[in-house]
Amino acid sequence: MALRVSTPAPTHPLQVHNYRAYLMSRFAMTLGQYAMILIIGWQAYNLARDGGMSIAEASGQLALIGLLQFLPLFVLTPFTGLAADRFDRRTIGLLTIFLQLGCASVLGWFTYTEQISLPILFAVAVVLGIARGFAGPALSALAPNLVPKTLLPTAIAVSTVAWQLGSILGAAMGGYLYSLTPALPYAVAGALFTFGFVMLALVSKVPQPVMRKDRRPIGQIVDGMRYVVRNKMVLGAITLDLFAVFLAGANALLPVFARDILEVGADGLAQLAMAPGIGAALTAAYFSFRPLKTNVGPKMLWSVLVFGLATIAFALSRSMALSLAMLFIIGAADMFSVYIRQSLIQLHTPDDKRGRVSSVSMMTISASNEGGDAFSGTLAFLIGPVAALIAGGVGAIVTVALWSRIFPVLRTTKTFDPPDDLLEDKPTKHPQEA
Repeated sequence: MALRVSTPAPTHPLQVHNYRAYLMSRFAMTLGQYAMILIIGWQAYNLARDGGMSIAEASGQLALIGLLQFLPLFVLTPFTGLAADRFDRRTIGLLTIFLQLGCASVLGWFTYTEQISLPILFAVAVVLGIARGFAGPALSALAPNLVPKTLLPTAIAVSTVAWQLGSILGAAMGGYLYSLTPALPYAVAGALFTFGFVMLALVSKVPQPVMRKDRRPIGQIVDGMRYVVRNKMVLGAITLDLFAVFLAGANALLPVFARDILEVGADGLAQLAMAPGIGAALTAAYFSFRPLKTNVGPKMLWSVLVFGLATIAFALSRSMALSLAMLFIIGAADMFSVYIRQSLIQLHTPDDKRGRVSSVSMMTISASNEGGDAFSGTLAFLIGPVAALIAGGVGAIVTVALWSRIFPVLRTTKTFDPPDDLLEDKPTKHPQEA
């Protein structure tokens, strides 16, 4: 009689095959996304300036790029979240990666043949907004189903760090590749999307949460929205990021500072884009050795405050070294905040609502990033890029002060653990726990 050898339970998410494949897929996809986003903005700004537009008018083109990416995400948010809860999340992710691969191919071809134009960049920005609108909720909600629930906090932290690192390092990569050959960032992004598609396809079938059958789709959408509004922790964490980063987003104006304020060109743009990535990477490395466990709410508020102060200092700087230092701090503070916020949101949300709550979170992230790009570009058009960032940094600081009063739970939350009576629905049982 053969002896049955039991497989030891995993002690870290990276020991789970599905999670490893998922993580590599999402990291590759995020790198490709943000490399493309930076170069789309750089190309749009340069086309506008070379076409005779002033700095203010060219900044307006950056505002339009941000708006065109944000609108599809905003309009589709209720439906993308519902889709992530009703349909196979892996399949949705695969379709969105394929769509982004098409965007990279189009931009790469038109850049290589020197036929790139503002209308082409605007059209692709819309398609990217649609793809990211569906990808975000589906992939965010998929991660917690890939590991045993005992490893869920670590899995959420690792996937959050990977997403944040990919978003910042991808921008840096895009800048350096563009300085070598203009079409190269899109070619590399296409290769990353292909790799991401293959990795996600290797993820085997995972449990899908059971949704209530007595509610119509609109009712199910409303359920997700209602949960966000009623859960003050989730609502406070989501909206803190929304207003702070919306007001103080420096990334949208990096092409303006690189070309016309610091006068450092494409190589300088790459360095400016990379500085936040280094700050974020070192912060993530610190968390990998010293996971955050205490006073998570107050520390999130402090990190956003530092984010606002560093944004003001970056706006006032005329030294490349000081500008890089401030962007380093911006990236570190943002990583600190994102790590705490995303962990709190995922752990304070039942599994059958994670897709819809993640879609609301992704919509606010888009509002703060792409919507913030549109706001910063518009404000730069009206009062100039330097004044726009100073005003945004002050706005972020004011937001921290207000949110600490409006949502006192953010000041009093000590750990990531939700109250025992918060989650009415138990997480889907993972096969490895059976």
